Amino acid sequence: MNIDNITDLPEKYRRQAELKLSKMNGPVKLDSPKKYRNQPTTVNGIKFDSKKEAARFVALLEKQKSGEISDLKLQVGFTLAEGFTSVTGEKTGQKRYVADFTYRDINGNLVVEDVKSEATRKDKVYLLKKSLMAERYGIFITEV
Repeated sequence: MNIDNITDLPEKYRRQAELKLSKMNGPVKLDSPKKYRNQPTTVNGIKFDSKKEAARFVALLEKQKSGEISDLKLQVGFTLAEGFTSVTGEKTGQKRYVADFTYRDINGNLVVEDVKSEATRKDKVYLLKKSLMAERYGIFITEV
C-alpha cells in the first residue's frame, strides 16, 4: 500500500498520525467530514455549503429571471442581540443569524429562506435563532 499523504491513511491510523505530528509540530488541521455530511458545491463561482443549497440558488435565479421574485441576496446577516460587557467585565459578542437567501416576492414582501435537512431543522441553536428572528423582526424563516 503506497501512502503519499496522511489523508490517505485509514481513519484509525490517520488520527494516530495526527496526534504524533501535533506533539512534534503543533496542531495539524486536516479536512474532516462535515457535521451533517453535506457536500460543498460551487455554482457560478459561488461556494455553497451543500448541493441542496446550490440547487435552491439555481431555482431562485430562474424565478428572478422570470419576474416571480426580485432583489435576490445571499448570506444576509441579521443582528439578534447586541454585544455587551457584564458587570464582571466579561465581554459577549453580538449574536447573529445569517440567512441563506433573502428576496422580495411578487407582492414586494421580504422572504428569508434557509435550506435545511431534517437533521438541521432540529438543531437547538438554529431553533433559538429562528424564534428570535420572529420575535425581534417579525420575520418567519421559510425552510426549504
